[in-house]
Amino acid sequence: MSLSNTQRYTGLIDRYRDRLPVTASTRAISLGEGNTPLIKLENIPRLIGKNVTIYVKYEGLNPTGSFKDRGMTMAVTKAVEEGSKAIICASTGNTSASAAAYAARAGIKAFVLIPEGKIAMGKLAQAMMYGAITLQIRGNFDDGMQLVKEVAAEAPVTIVNSINPFRLQGQKTAAFEIVEELGQAPDYHALPVGNAGNITAHWMGYRESTAPADQQASNRVAYQPETDSFSGLTTGGKLPKMLGYQAAGSAPFLRGGPVADPETLATAIRIGNPQSWHHAQRLMKDCGGWFDELTDAEILDTQRMLAMYEGVFCEPASAASVGGVLRDIKNGKIAEGSVIVCTLTGNGLKDPDTAIQQCKDAVMLQIDATLSQVKDGILSNM
Repeated sequence: MSLSNTQRYTGLIDRYRDRLPVTASTRAISLGEGNTPLIKLENIPRLIGKNVTIYVKYEGLNPTGSFKDRGMTMAVTKAVEEGSKAIICASTGNTSASAAAYAARAGIKAFVLIPEGKIAMGKLAQAMMYGAITLQIRGNFDDGMQLVKEVAAEAPVTIVNSINPFRLQGQKTAAFEIVEELGQAPDYHALPVGNAGNITAHWMGYRESTAPADQQASNRVAYQPETDSFSGLTTGGKLPKMLGYQAAGSAPFLRGGPVADPETLATAIRIGNPQSWHHAQRLMKDCGGWFDELTDAEILDTQRMLAMYEGVFCEPASAASVGGVLRDIKNGKIAEGSVIVCTLTGNGLKDPDTAIQQCKDAVMLQIDATLSQVKDGILSNM
């Protein structure tokens, strides 16, 4: 028995078509993105001895393994609708993987600029397998972003970085899903911050999803990027405080300006000049949230903790959201009794090398293929 399209999940554009800048006839370029699990942490809150409810929105289960797919389905859908034959992006890895996959799905070309030697192997493998034209530049992400802007002004390609407003329109749907599942917005929502587009998109989504029902279908045009405005929305329910955590070696929001040479093992947020800087600063004033930073050691410790105690394997940058929240719970900035959602932006398999380096103390026994040795190995480690 086959299922009709109304019975099976076909991606976030079809699910939220009336709340996105598309029409009934728009052809959705989709890989079934969205609808990711909201996992309640059970063991870590007990470990820290605090009465808090923490959920992780596991975006690493999107088709290419990161939240970028939410924005890319919209960006590529609109590029195709407008007749574009090629897309381009600068990337620390996840954007290039997502752009390449959705371009392949659409039957158009993808050009990706990545910093040479500064990209996790899992992400580079994706871009190459999906057939992207990969340009490794001798520079960082911010250099690549500037080049993408310049070349797009002279070549017939559509930029699909988060400066493309349709990217944020797709990414806002994560907030829709959270509100639908919890029944309201959480008290706090924490995200790792690199380019700051995702935290901007989530704030947009929360404002729209908590607006009166008669406004929600028209909210898709309420955000005006050219005026840096979230105007036009009358919220009816509570809104979360947004928390943005950066890596200490790549923390322009904590330094008060761009970082010339950002450096961190959390490659997904190794960005020194966020493209959504002003939007992010504005939303923090609106919501009463904050930015903070974590060392690489804190980020990696949290990544390991999530895997070992909750069975959730995220890439390093993702763990910044949980690491920051745990610290702010311990220091009292986040009150006990709070409901918190942390976005895990990417799958741990994106960066296997960094993960393996953390597991040097993992138990791995080399034994003969005999019952006695297998049994001894088990009993000695019970």
